[in-house]
Amino acid sequence: MNAFPAFLPLAGRTVVIAGAGDMAEAKARLFDGSPATVKRLTAPEAFLPAAYAGAVAAFVASDDALFIQQAAAAARSAHVLLNVVDHTDLCDFYTPAVVDRGEVVAAIGTAGASPMLAALLRNDIETHVPEGAGRVAALLRRRREAVRETYPELHERRAFLRAALSGPAAQAAMAGDMEAADRLLDEALETRADVRGAVRFVAGRGPADLLTLRAVRALGAADVLAPDPDADPEVLRMARRDAVWLKGDDAAIEKLIALAREGRQVVRVVTGALSPEDGRRLAASGVAVEVLLAAPET
Repeated sequence: MNAFPAFLPLAGRTVVIAGAGDMAEAKARLFDGSPATVKRLTAPEAFLPAAYAGAVAAFVASDDALFIQQAAAAARSAHVLLNVVDHTDLCDFYTPAVVDRGEVVAAIGTAGASPMLAALLRNDIETHVPEGAGRVAALLRRRREAVRETYPELHERRAFLRAALSGPAAQAAMAGDMEAADRLLDEALETRADVRGAVRFVAGRGPADLLTLRAVRALGAADVLAPDPDADPEVLRMARRDAVWLKGDDAAIEKLIALAREGRQVVRVVTGALSPEDGRRLAASGVAVEVLLAAPET
């Protein structure tokens, strides 16, 4: 990862765009409909550090090399994150190609290497992000504290939210009926269903593109990951980065069963067969067990 992706909150913030012309207008359009205040600068104001004070970010866009030099120097003097269009060597950050769904934003970047490639990838991703995704995010934001109070344990909260995202409340929000969405989510919180853990076995020899969709989803939802030492790194990269990793004795079958009984989603990434003894222990434990093999090569 050559560049770290991050999202800057825009409510109550100021974004400065220094310069004029098509490139500056394109940057300004990025913030259409956002809660940010967009401040436009031209010469000579763009050369004054005070004009950038307090901004969360600044963009400099011009065909004039002298304007770029002086405006960039002023922004840096004000200690503002800076993007200079078509000059990656002067940038503190790069502008990604953006999929905007309100409270859901997807950004695709190439660390400034190929904006055209980022735009092409955005077009592919945009078709998979429904228009109503932002409304679902808004629904969950409004109930964030209620969810936290109902499910104080992080793994329980994640399990509830995973279920909610495919449940009737999310479906109502996706359809635009926010009143029904709020009511349905409140009802789900009031019932406080017990969170059920599971132990899932995922084939770890690789290659990763042979994993089934269910296996990929299991890795993405894992609270706990217990990989064999020789598991394919590409398979392991599909797991959540904040999952707890267990190795050696910590990954003993009794430990995995105990974690599943606590409601955690446990994924055991294996490169060999499950021992008969471990199989018997799992069968007798009463926890949910699923074996997710790789798809056959064709």
